[in-house]
Amino acid sequence: MNPLVSTDTRHGGTRLSVNVNKVALLRNTRHLGIPSVARAATLCLQAGADGITVHPRPDERHIRPHDVHDIAALLKDWPQVEYNIEGNPFHNLMDFVRELADKGMPPQQATFVPDSEGQFTSDHGWDLALDGERLRPLIAECSALGVRVSLFMDPLPEAMALARAVGAQRVELYTEPYAAAHAAARPADAAAHGQAGQAEQLARFAAAAAAAQAQGLGVNAGHDLNRDNLADFLRAVPGVLEVSIGHALVADALELGLPETVRAYQRCIRAAESGAARP
Repeated sequence: MNPLVSTDTRHGGTRLSVNVNKVALLRNTRHLGIPSVARAATLCLQAGADGITVHPRPDERHIRPHDVHDIAALLKDWPQVEYNIEGNPFHNLMDFVRELADKGMPPQQATFVPDSEGQFTSDHGWDLALDGERLRPLIAECSALGVRVSLFMDPLPEAMALARAVGAQRVELYTEPYAAAHAAARPADAAAHGQAGQAEQLARFAAAAAAAQAQGLGVNAGHDLNRDNLADFLRAVPGVLEVSIGHALVADALELGLPETVRAYQRCIRAAESGAARP
């Protein structure tokens, strides 16, 4: 097992990493510096978040370079918390990893995502047959800096051996197809089709996670996970080490506030682990 694959969590199970991109997106609509991304991260941590995620895109539409460094400095006071920086390593991600490592504040994890520069949101995983050899030296560089690498992947069991072969320590399963199927099961006129699609998607993700774990990879998950679908996913896909959630969590916080929203997501995680119904 790779030493960078950790199963340690603050509450004994899946870790919740809060993506604060959408806080930065709101701030960037004005020049007042509010809401504060660092303050939002602090509120999440005080409420029990296990990690903070940022995805700084080259166009700086939300997270900006100073945010990356501000949160790294903040997390020096939270040694039990993981810092996860997402992005395309062929664009600007590696610059941030190197800069933080040079300052003695490397993130615990870098999640490599195959986004194009103008892409609206992440919508597919890596094709390692195409990009694996280009990724290999960058993964090795991160590992040398003490940074775990997670590859954003579609739920394809056959791809997990390739992820391991290029040196990754984890994969993050792209969960939008599951989230869409789960949502489709809600309307009464689509219940039968939606429930069948949801079961099929969960089987796909469970098989991909098992294949990754068989290769010695840790398994993360993220994209469109929310309070409605998170517990069901974690029950069906055992051994998920971390979920990264941003858009839905920040949207929920408009109603509940950030601290209570973080606690609500942690309750979903614990309900999945205990087998209880969704809270």
